[in-house]
Amino acid sequence: MAVTFSNLHTESGLKSLNDFLSGKSYISGNKLTKDDIKVYAAVLKNPGDSFPNVSKWYNSVSSQLATSFPGKAVGVGFGGNAAPAESAKAKAADDDDDLDLFGDETEEEKKAAEERESSKKSAKKKESGKSSVLLDVKPWDDETDMKKLEEAVRSVEMPGLLWGASKLVAVGYGIKKLQIMLTIVDDLVSVDTLIEEHLTVEPRNEYIQSCDIVAFNKI
Repeated sequence: MAVTFSNLHTESGLKSLNDFLSGKSYISGNKLTKDDIKVYAAVLKNPGDSFPNVSKWYNSVSSQLATSFPGKAVGVGFGGNAAPAESAKAKAADDDDDLDLFGDETEEEKKAAEERESSKKSAKKKESGKSSVLLDVKPWDDETDMKKLEEAVRSVEMPGLLWGASKLVAVGYGIKKLQIMLTIVDDLVSVDTLIEEHLTVEPRNEYIQSCDIVAFNKI
């Protein structure tokens, strides 16, 4: 959630920042981030003992920025009514009276976000194909409980598998087989794996002797 600071060039703004930094070392998390740099740019100078939390934070950011610019500074001065650097910071503070730490994106960040969004849309359009399968499930004998056999079949659940309509078909000698429809997502479900690793192994092989693919059609 974005954090907003206002008027950091005024005492009221500094007081708000001072309260926010109570018990904190940095604006976001426990390391220096670009959020600290943005807020640092809006604070005209170290406020000193009047705002101890801000002062401690300001010194910490200053010292870490110093290591990024190892050259020896000799100091510069500006003529005129106001120091340009100070005026620029004051202007930045005015422009950022409502400073949204997460609202400003660079062109690179915007481009990356657009590419990610485009990739997601492309992935949605390129969905895996589906197939409709008709399966024969055969019992061991005429004493097999066909209701429990069907329950055993439908108890197989996995992503991309949807069981459909079923019926019992007479085979002969009082034996019936279960004929059942299923829809699969091709990239997620292999019918051979479904049969060999789920339907014809324990505990389902108590009821199921074998399975045959009767029809296989792409949707």
